[in-house]
Amino acid sequence: MPDEQMAFTGSRAPARPLDEIDRAILRMLQADGRASIRSVAERVHVSRANAYARINRLIDDGVIRGFSARVDQERAGQSASAYITLKIVQNSWRTVRDKLLELPGAAHIALVSGDFDVLLLVHTKDNRALRELVLTRIQSMDEVLSTRTLLIFEETDLQEGGL
Repeated sequence: MPDEQMAFTGSRAPARPLDEIDRAILRMLQADGRASIRSVAERVHVSRANAYARINRLIDDGVIRGFSARVDQERAGQSASAYITLKIVQNSWRTVRDKLLELPGAAHIALVSGDFDVLLLVHTKDNRALRELVLTRIQSMDEVLSTRTLLIFEETDLQEGGL
């Protein structure tokens, strides 16, 4: 089963507790995923071997799910971004999730509680492409009962915080 699916189904063993050094390593890697083992070790005051072992444990435990670049969507040609809320047929989450994963521009998918069931973040070339995505692709899914589109006018990336 791919890692993404395992994360959704919760079939992994629980991660080991994190200490302050683990949290410091996570903060560093969130700020700079390209940080060298040497610089991580120096900043958290452990040996390179210890830093390497800790990072590998965080990866093995699924705490670190991967490394990626944070992209300025507008500069990358994706000038329209929106959150789309979906109300879906009861018990259709897995089917809907699998279909949403195939959408071009889908950046984040969450099953949530409240007035709607799914929150989807998308980035598209322009409003015409966004309209096409919502009206043609999403609303045509049998499991989708309704949608609401919230255009993003401006956003601030908080990826570096959290721990």
